[in-house]
Amino acid sequence: MNRAFLVVMDSVGIGGAADADSFFNAGLPDTGANTVAHIAQACAAGQAEQGRSGKLHLPNLVALGLGQAVSLASGAEAPGLEGKVTGRWGAASEVSRGKDTPSGHWELAGVPVPWDWTYFPDETPAFPRELTDQVCRLAGSDGVLGNCHASGTQIIAALGEEHMRTGWPICYTSADSVFQVAAHEESFGNDRLQALCQALAPTLHEMRVGRVISRPFTGKPGDFTRTANRRDYALAPPSPTLCDWVQRAGRPVHAVGKIGDIFSMQGIDDVVKGTDAALMDQLDRLVQEAEPGSLTFANFVEFDSLYGHRRDVAGYARALEWFDARIGAVVAALKPGDLLVITADHGNDPTWTGSDHTRECVPVLMAGAGTGALGACAFVDVAASVAAHLEIPGEGPGRSLL
Repeated sequence: MNRAFLVVMDSVGIGGAADADSFFNAGLPDTGANTVAHIAQACAAGQAEQGRSGKLHLPNLVALGLGQAVSLASGAEAPGLEGKVTGRWGAASEVSRGKDTPSGHWELAGVPVPWDWTYFPDETPAFPRELTDQVCRLAGSDGVLGNCHASGTQIIAALGEEHMRTGWPICYTSADSVFQVAAHEESFGNDRLQALCQALAPTLHEMRVGRVISRPFTGKPGDFTRTANRRDYALAPPSPTLCDWVQRAGRPVHAVGKIGDIFSMQGIDDVVKGTDAALMDQLDRLVQEAEPGSLTFANFVEFDSLYGHRRDVAGYARALEWFDARIGAVVAALKPGDLLVITADHGNDPTWTGSDHTRECVPVLMAGAGTGALGACAFVDVAASVAAHLEIPGEGPGRSLL
């Protein structure tokens, strides 16, 4: 029985989305955004030398066809991504009307989002009074802090001391369909924060807000740090996804990273969380130990959370080079009958204006499926291809690329 490993490099877009002009960052359209190409160009120009040097060096992803995928999607030059290709490669476009994590992952798993998400206005206060009143009742506080669009690290730095003094939760949002609550793990309590977010989730989901996200942090004023205890309380997918298809066939589904949160544990047998380095160790383990017929679905988020939103080009380049070095060992450890698919859920061009995701096509790179072009495809084709490889029925609108 074949095995499949579906790996999402969170936000590693390759430009070229046909509808990018209808998505915006800081009031400007995403037309021309290209996460991988612009990082490669910055590296080649000597503009990303912090902690690394020279052209972007991704030999394992290049061998799977990343350079060709960039060219197919956007025609952009990506210095350093030239080389012999031994895998299969393509470029996928999204139809869901969102450039966010649930939209991208659900569609990669065969389910385009059938509704428009609710977004909070970029003004202060950002949230309706009924919602903040509910937060206060559930938290047992006299008010909330923030109530605006904000960077998570910046709002914690600005309001963390007041939060510790008052006990008021810090509530904020972004250009995504999210409601985020930050609280100190010691003074407020992580269990209390998680209970608050879980209790709020049904109300936000009824509003078609995609996720309630807990953002626990530790430290003292002037030195606050977010912890790995983040949880995403996501709206459940509207119909069965690839994960459900695999389970219905009697096969196990292993989640690595925030996959369990994104799919509300629907169709998932077990999940491991941690830093990207810890998650890569888990992926290494599953390549060795996962059962015949199983699906391993992994997300590596730090490209996005640590570097894309913060517009840190050198940091993003370092993360890509780290991932490339580690994924080479994963490819080498694949067994006969294994398929590895590496893709992304949206873009987050660190050279772009604003701090939001960017609307882009994403790479579809395969090891274990021969060599050659897959061509232009759809996000849903990823799910159909994995289902075909596992020899289980696919229930979505996609077509197999195999």
